[in-house]
Amino acid sequence: MKTPYVLPLLLALACLTGCARVAMAGGRAAQMQAQLKSHFAEADSNGDGRLTRDEARDHMPWVYRNFDAIDSANTGSLTIDQIQAYAVAQARSRKRGAQ
Repeated sequence: MKTPYVLPLLLALACLTGCARVAMAGGRAAQMQAQLKSHFAEADSNGDGRLTRDEARDHMPWVYRNFDAIDSANTGSLTIDQIQAYAVAQARSRKRGAQ
């Protein structure tokens, strides 16, 4: 192999590795989102698109434990968007703390 081809080959390999990591992370995020939607639907016993504290207690213990923090508007119920936003904020906070 000629030396001039080594650097472009290494760069291409690095790019492919990075792309694979992004694809795997995206796949994991999609899987987690699907699980959240499934658990939310199971917990939402009256099907109104909102979880009360009682609905969360039996089916979503993490949401139940963090209910007051997630329900920052003090409405007494949570939407899936609120739960997702809180989970993302917590993940970012943990990531910043690890650095």
